[in-house]
Amino acid sequence: MDRMIAYCGLTCTGCPAYIAARDDNDELRKKTAEEWSKAYGAELKPGDINCDGCIATGGRHIGYCAVCEIRKCGMERGVENCAHCADYACEKLEVFLNQVPAARATLEDIRKEPA
Repeated sequence: MDRMIAYCGLTCTGCPAYIAARDDNDELRKKTAEEWSKAYGAELKPGDINCDGCIATGGRHIGYCAVCEIRKCGMERGVENCAHCADYACEKLEVFLNQVPAARATLEDIRKEPA
């Protein structure tokens, strides 16, 4: 898979947790756990840094992704990601996209692609 886009527009395949799990890279897990623990005020361990990507229906999901309401909604609606949703961009998604402009740009680019 070249690129996996989460329902919200984040690029899973560029995420260190996804890359560490895919490559079974313990050094990347350790580095990411340290960085994210500082950045998010959480206590993450290298073993916590495993994710198979947002759109994976089984497998591992990192932290908030496992309980994300945007992900849950996308799965219930059966869309590839929120760019393909008839209600794009709903209020819930807008709150997230206002905080993460890169995710908005990704979804907007997908919406411009021919159907």
